[in-house]
Amino acid sequence: MQPPPPPLPKPPPEPPLPAAETFAIALPGASGDVDDSRGQPDARAEPPAITRAGGDYGQPSSAPIRIGLLLPLQSETLGGAADAVRAGFMAAWERDRSNITVTVLETGDVPQDILAVYARALQSEDIVVGPLSRSAVATVAASPLLSKPTIALNYPEGYGQPGTPPLPQPMVAIGLSIEEEARQAAQWAASEQPDGAAVVITTSSPWQRRVANAFAAEWQRLGRPVRTVELSAPDSYLSDPELVQLRAGLRQNLPALLFSAMGADQTRQLRIALGSTVSSAPDNPTFSTADALPPTPPAAPGEQFSSLPFYGTSALNPGREAGFPTQDLEGVRLLDLPWQVQRDHPAVMVYPRPLQAGAGSADLSRLYALGIDAFRVAREIGRHPVGRFQLDGVTGRLSVDFGQGPARFERVEPAAIYKNGTPEPLNP
Repeated sequence: MQPPPPPLPKPPPEPPLPAAETFAIALPGASGDVDDSRGQPDARAEPPAITRAGGDYGQPSSAPIRIGLLLPLQSETLGGAADAVRAGFMAAWERDRSNITVTVLETGDVPQDILAVYARALQSEDIVVGPLSRSAVATVAASPLLSKPTIALNYPEGYGQPGTPPLPQPMVAIGLSIEEEARQAAQWAASEQPDGAAVVITTSSPWQRRVANAFAAEWQRLGRPVRTVELSAPDSYLSDPELVQLRAGLRQNLPALLFSAMGADQTRQLRIALGSTVSSAPDNPTFSTADALPPTPPAAPGEQFSSLPFYGTSALNPGREAGFPTQDLEGVRLLDLPWQVQRDHPAVMVYPRPLQAGAGSADLSRLYALGIDAFRVAREIGRHPVGRFQLDGVTGRLSVDFGQGPARFERVEPAAIYKNGTPEPLNP
């Protein structure tokens, strides 16, 4: 029998995960192996150093830090997502676990259950990372229990909209926001297309409407005209009559760009519909050798729209392992995490990448990346509880201001464009 592990500096309410098993945590739908396509991560390599603003002071770097990772691992709907975050968080902890203990705190979906576990975490941990769902974050943010640094992994409903109050001072939210991607896409598109209107294409899906509204609001804030077109999508297939009507409208009033608030499959349907041609000319016209060369025919609809810039969010990238026919998205511009589009990024290269396949694997991969950056943010706040810092992470360039009034957080994601069926970073 092996001797028991040495005691932790302060016993947590639940036993920590065994260190030997942290790299074996498999994401749902994954094989449980590590992706060897780019080689094993170099154990000696380090992610880019964190940059701090001058003049702030924190506790000594050798002081122990106790982190509670609060996740809905008992939830039927969010358990898989929570497991992906946990896997990424623990992978990052394995690389830099000196004087840091992590206690995984499992919850379900019931608000009172989440608050009870959170209250226990406050008694034994220095920092709490979580919760993961929007409703749970709102519950904790509104609770008088909030008294220690809490790094939320999502945003309350409506957060970031005009008139919405900031989160309480001990809390900072660092979740992945597709609405924020849409706002950044609007800024990017406006810089590339300095004149003209935008047309936003969406369906009645609630998340797509949120993305469409976010892009349109930012585009209007920049002083540019925008029009939103909502298409019917029975069984996820865009309506053919409405696509024909859209083509006719675009031909009469061609915008500067299109923004797709939809996912990859529906955007592919839209591209195919705009690229199809309708012509009344004969298939095999004949000309007399005595005639001059025929005049150039008018541009067909597909040719007219071929140069129309397309923009979108990370929803347009289903991942390499999904087997999705992405060749129809050639030239489409999008924003996504470095973890998805910059595999040679210095931070991305030093962490293990679990193998994944099938529908939804890209979303789980992004949550795994969120777990990595959540650990790095928690570690830095633990070392320096007050001040500003920048982190070149696997989910983007992060800017954090913590401990000086309401916290501020910003994530800037890299721009990419589809080339040969793969999103490639622009200006990597």
